[in-house]
Amino acid sequence: MDALRALAADLGIADPFGSGFLSVLITFLTALVFTWRFIPGLRRFAVQAGWADLPNARRLNTEPLPNAGGLAIFAGFVVSVIVAWALRPIVVELVNIQVLAIMLGASIMVLTGFIDDQFSLSPLTRLLVQVLVSVLLIVNGLRIDFNAIPFLPVIPEALSQPLSAFLTVLWIVGLTNAVNLMDGVDGVVGGVGFVVSMVLLATAAQFPDRAAAVILLAGLAGATLGYLRFNFNPSRIIMGDAGAYLIGFTLAAVSLLGTLKVSAGASLIVPLIVLALPVVDTTQVVIGRLARGIRNPLGHPDKTHIHHRVLARTASARRTAVILWTVATLCGALGMFLQGVAPRVIVVTALLIATCLSFVASHRVRAHRRELAANPPQENP
Repeated sequence: MDALRALAADLGIADPFGSGFLSVLITFLTALVFTWRFIPGLRRFAVQAGWADLPNARRLNTEPLPNAGGLAIFAGFVVSVIVAWALRPIVVELVNIQVLAIMLGASIMVLTGFIDDQFSLSPLTRLLVQVLVSVLLIVNGLRIDFNAIPFLPVIPEALSQPLSAFLTVLWIVGLTNAVNLMDGVDGVVGGVGFVVSMVLLATAAQFPDRAAAVILLAGLAGATLGYLRFNFNPSRIIMGDAGAYLIGFTLAAVSLLGTLKVSAGASLIVPLIVLALPVVDTTQVVIGRLARGIRNPLGHPDKTHIHHRVLARTASARRTAVILWTVATLCGALGMFLQGVAPRVIVVTALLIATCLSFVASHRVRAHRRELAANPPQENP
């Protein structure tokens, strides 16, 4: 029992049998179960409503595929946070306004993404909404403090304030779009979103000022895992821009919770390194498109993304997803190490991530086999 409590303490769990840890666990399971059970009904409704993604240069589907998965992730996320709020396991009153700002911003991003999925918004409109939502966070105290970033000189407040605002907008808008641009192969964004959520959750649990972040990340992790049960290749539903915007924005915003103290700059090391995969992917895509003379690199879909390159080598969407999940996990482990997280916490987190992903992936594979047995493919005469 003492060994269990010692390990729990290393993981940031003050009492493994206390209300705080149980509330985080309930939040995670609520999001997982709700999303898992909600998607089949949502998928049927989406098919009837015509909410579907048509094949294009970025996507690999060869026929229309329901694209309302982001709504299920959002629903599971919101329901779990409401449950956590009702349980009130931790004192979050001091950051309630910031949590509400994140939830409101996430709602706006999901709505914008969903409208774009169904009716196509212009890149300028999407960018404007993303900037406005970033400003919403800034006015509620969620921002990157330029003067707290390591290795940079301290500058006068008159200059640091606008620079801090600019960096915050760049952080939110950049990560939101980076995650969205990765959504091109079944299971990639859902899995990477789960990995990043779990890594940030394990890291935030090490700091007493990030309790609210733990709750939000537990909800997002559970919702993405529940969605992944239906999105691992061959997917039954995709998240669309609504889901990608939700994951990218929420991860970027939650990483700012509890970063307003002296260690603010260091607290961004983990999310930056953990999200290295979408960041590097977006960077190389943008540079490549600009080199080819494309004026609007974010609005010109092609198959030069990392997931497309890996898919070309593996010829398997499943192997591609697993490879990128592994890369994201390794990036997460590196980020945790640089943050000073204990090695055994890193190992436990990685094993937990691998176990959860294996669980949902195997469920999807078995479900697909049952689908094939019930409806065997027809041979051409």
